[in-house]
Amino acid sequence: MYKLESIWMTAEIIRDFEDYYLQGYKPGRVAVEHKHSYRVWLEDGEHLCTLSGKLTYEANGRDELPAVGDWVAVKVSPGEMRGTIQGILPRKSKFSRKAAGQVTEEQIVAANIDTVFIVNSLNDDLNLRRIERYLLLAWESGSNPVIILSKADLDSDIEAKIKLVSTVAIGVPVIPVSILEGTGMNELQLYLAPGRTVALIGSSGVGKSSLVNYFTGYEKQLVKEIRESDDKGKHTTTHREMVLLPDGAVLIDTPGMRELQLWTSEEGISESFADIDQYAAACKFRDCSHDNEPGCAVWTAINTGSLDEGRLSNYKKLQKELAYMDRKVDKKAQAEEKRHWKNINKEIRQKAKHNRK
Repeated sequence: MYKLESIWMTAEIIRDFEDYYLQGYKPGRVAVEHKHSYRVWLEDGEHLCTLSGKLTYEANGRDELPAVGDWVAVKVSPGEMRGTIQGILPRKSKFSRKAAGQVTEEQIVAANIDTVFIVNSLNDDLNLRRIERYLLLAWESGSNPVIILSKADLDSDIEAKIKLVSTVAIGVPVIPVSILEGTGMNELQLYLAPGRTVALIGSSGVGKSSLVNYFTGYEKQLVKEIRESDDKGKHTTTHREMVLLPDGAVLIDTPGMRELQLWTSEEGISESFADIDQYAAACKFRDCSHDNEPGCAVWTAINTGSLDEGRLSNYKKLQKELAYMDRKVDKKAQAEEKRHWKNINKEIRQKAKHNRK
């Protein structure tokens, strides 16, 4: 049984659901996304649901289909714990990336989240450039990022690591944690208030499953050992899943991400690289490209040690990647629009032909 208000059913969601109530549908929240079905939390328990034909037909991409964390309208099958998803309510936030592979498509990792826990292990795998990438997507999601530095008991110089990460996570809480020693767990608990939703994001083996086990209070996720050969963890989580914690918070666990390609992001890059934008405002030329032109305040900061050159390099790399993605998305939208009108014209011609008979 699930009290819907405990899994973040707000007054706004109830208002958005009014038309669905009139059609006899029930509100639910997507807990697990399978290939052809979904596990959805309704007030009377978990239902196995499929998509209605209309919803499937009208979806122009994966982003218009349900994702873990979505609120949905469900037509329940009488006498069964099954149903059909008839609609998706507007999302408050969404953590997205480009879907893996060659296809230009948005993949929503988690929807309607308040906080993103970006988990990084305090071992040789700590990578500032990857953290910058995660932060960019977190800011763009509409939720607030928190950096977790896991396995703090394995590191002898935690303060130096916190200082290093803080140079790229400007204004973002950086919390070292150790489940074995209990370090940092009370600080994380502050974000897991009743009715709040937190998504766990990170690479494989950084300790996400151990965090899930800690907060659920039982062995919810299988935890595998770190490989001695390369100090990296083995995969444990195989799918995205929403977990209801004992205190009423919702935790969305996600598989380790080998590939984190950016999706379109306009505001995220300004939030993630606010320091570079601040330096750039003092450049002599408004169109300064920060390639060591005369009067470039960004390179002055690099030369004086105030800014890391690698951070500027990654900033430019991400800008190029986003520009390329925007062009591909624009071309895809144009092709879809052309196909849409082509289908409409085809239907008009078929109706006209039928009427002449």
